[in-house]
Amino acid sequence: MLIRKRIEIPSSEITPKETYRTFQMSRRRLLAGLGAVGAAAATVGLPEAAWGLDKLKTVPSNYNVTDRDVTPESKAQSYNNFYEFGEEKDDPLHNAQKMQIRPWTVKIEGLVKKPQTLNIDDILAYRPIENRVYRFRCVEAWSMVIPWDGYPLSELIKFADPLPGAKYVQFISTTSGRGMILPSGIEFPYSEGLRMDEAMHPLTLLTFGSYGEVLANQQGSPIRVIVPWKYGFKSAKSIVKIKFVEKEPHTTWNDMAPNEYGFYSNVNPQVDHPRWSQAHERLLNSNSIFPKTVPTLMFNGYDEVASLYSGMDLRKNF
Repeated sequence: MLIRKRIEIPSSEITPKETYRTFQMSRRRLLAGLGAVGAAAATVGLPEAAWGLDKLKTVPSNYNVTDRDVTPESKAQSYNNFYEFGEEKDDPLHNAQKMQIRPWTVKIEGLVKKPQTLNIDDILAYRPIENRVYRFRCVEAWSMVIPWDGYPLSELIKFADPLPGAKYVQFISTTSGRGMILPSGIEFPYSEGLRMDEAMHPLTLLTFGSYGEVLANQQGSPIRVIVPWKYGFKSAKSIVKIKFVEKEPHTTWNDMAPNEYGFYSNVNPQVDHPRWSQAHERLLNSNSIFPKTVPTLMFNGYDEVASLYSGMDLRKNF
């Protein structure tokens, strides 16, 4: 076993944070100017280690869950919804490994002052990555508790500098799965969206990892969003495009079955799915074949977002 020894670096040799961030911003502008192809080519010659390691260096945060146990990592990485790679819960584990996550770029377009293409490693290095433990609730009435690693989506939005007319943010996922349309009728690329104030909320996390490691492919590597007060399908995976728009964007599940999946999709125990109740959820926080069932919490327990929907009928705007 290799044991790494901590090396103490004199403070005089540490690059000031502002100097580092200025360098990163300059590098990002250069890559943006090169465009998607140029950005990828600019990193082709880098050694493997420069693309990122399995582990993520994170800083602690005040976001935690104390009312239930953290889901075992093996469960979180083997029980997934990622329909580009299959419709059964274990299909993504086996099929998503074909997805190449480097090179990877994300297009920023729509109502922004400077549309551009960003390299994933520059996005990842933009600011310190926090470790946040969130409840994660699926519309299928199961839930997990996962330590996600990322930083607020608002940071990237501020960098993108959207125009005043941008009222919504749309996320487009990769199409590197097994086809453009699955037998169930799901059409790709996968699209999701948030209202701008939802996207800017401090809880909305631009996510690169979980359990202190980079995201597994089946979890939406290398970049996804986590919106913990909404059902899981709102948290777009493997994002390749972020678009700022004036009107509510089309989203995959809302287009496919609007009577079952609303645009807002806030966790609300008072609004049942047409085919099952949402009043309770199964806690997948152990490897037991008999998961515990508990009452569903409004907004998945994140009451601090309630003000975003003041005056709205959350039964109608489900």
